[in-house]
Parts: sequence; structure tokens; C-alpha cells
Amino acid sequence: MGRALTDAAAQLGLNVAAETDAGDDLIGTLARVEVDVIVDFSSHQATSAVLDAAIAQKKAVVIGTTGHSGEAKQQLLARAATIPCVWSGNYSVGVNLLFALTRRAAGVLGGDYDAEVIEMHHRFKKDAPSGTAARLLEIILEERALTADAVRHGRHGITGERQQAEVGMHALRGGDVVGDHTVMFAALGERFELTHKASDRGIFARGALRAAEWVVRQPCGVYDMQDVLGLE
Repeated sequence: MGRALTDAAAQLGLNVAAETDAGDDLIGTLARVEVDVIVDFSSHQATSAVLDAAIAQKKAVVIGTTGHSGEAKQQLLARAATIPCVWSGNYSVGVNLLFALTRRAAGVLGGDYDAEVIEMHHRFKKDAPSGTAARLLEIILEERALTADAVRHGRHGITGERQQAEVGMHALRGGDVVGDHTVMFAALGERFELTHKASDRGIFARGALRAAEWVVRQPCGVYDMQDVLGLE
């Protein structure tokens, strides 16, 4: 992501004032250069130091790092709220539009529309389902007032008829797929699908830089890509 960010910045005419690794002296680095915003895609172990640097220098920050525990993230978010901060697990403009459209569809289409989430990634991905698929599932559960008990991770054997309140989750793995996500709403007589396919990881870098340009004009607080895109 570091290389993708510098490449995207050059394409967009943005100046990269400094590049650092997770273990560098971030406060010292910021003291030597003029920057408007810090963009972090390093490690969840470095997020605290990134926020220390941003708060000390009163700079806006864009955080794309994932992997924090629930308690740790809540503590970090409280600190991030003291500066302008965009924090998101996915900076793709298309994926964030997919989130918004899924919420709308889940609300408009009643419970007689069966909801299923399907994702596919490259053979090397170690976790399943993807974070994006998990967020899509979360949105459907929220809109339909369902709990995690409604989720069916794949189906096997004699499962019986599909229950109305079920939400299916299916993870596919193979080849070099960057990331495909589909949300399907199927009723008797029709099927409605929303699909996003990623073919270049540069989309995440370009989205993060769009967030960076946006957040420097905002008051202190924690925002996400839905805010950046005006979807909320």
C-alpha cells in the first residue's frame, strides 16, 4: 500500500512530503517537514504512535490499518476524535457505494427477499470471510433487526428449507482475484444483485487520498468513507 499510495499521489498531483515505516520516529519526522495530513497503512501496532504524532503536531490523519481488538480500537478512536480523522477498513469508492446501496436495498426489499453475501479472493488470503463481506453482512443484519444467529456460513448436508430470517455468507478462494463481492436479494419471481469487482489495489490508495484531501477541511472528529463521499 505504501507504493500504491506514492504512485497514486503522483498521478493526482499530490506531494508526498515524507515516507516512514512503522518503527520510525514519526514525531521527529513531522517536525522536519511541512505536511497537511498523515496517511497510515502500516500495522495496528503502530496506530497509537501515529496518533501521538498527529495529535502532537495537530495534523489530520487517514487510517486504513485493521486488526485492532475491540477495546483497543475504542481507546484509539477516543484519541483520534481530538483531530480530524478518517478511519475506514476499506477506502474503495465503489465498495463504499456498495455499502450504501446494500443498506438501502435491505431496507426497501422486505423479508420475503432472501439475502445472501458472496465474496471471492485470491488463493493466498488467509482469513474468511473478508472484512468487506463481514461489513455487508453487518449492514443487512442491522437493517433487518437480526442477530448473528441468523447467519449461515455456507450450507452442507440436509439443511432443510431456507428460513426467512437467514442471511447466507459464502467465501470463495482461487487464483489471483483481488476482491469480488456480491449481495443478492432473491424473492419468488425475481432476483436483485449488487456486485463490486476490484482488479487493481490502486483503488484503495486513490480512495485514501481522496479522504486525505477531504479531511483537512473538516473539524476535529472521526469520520469514515461514507462521510467523505456524502453517503450519510
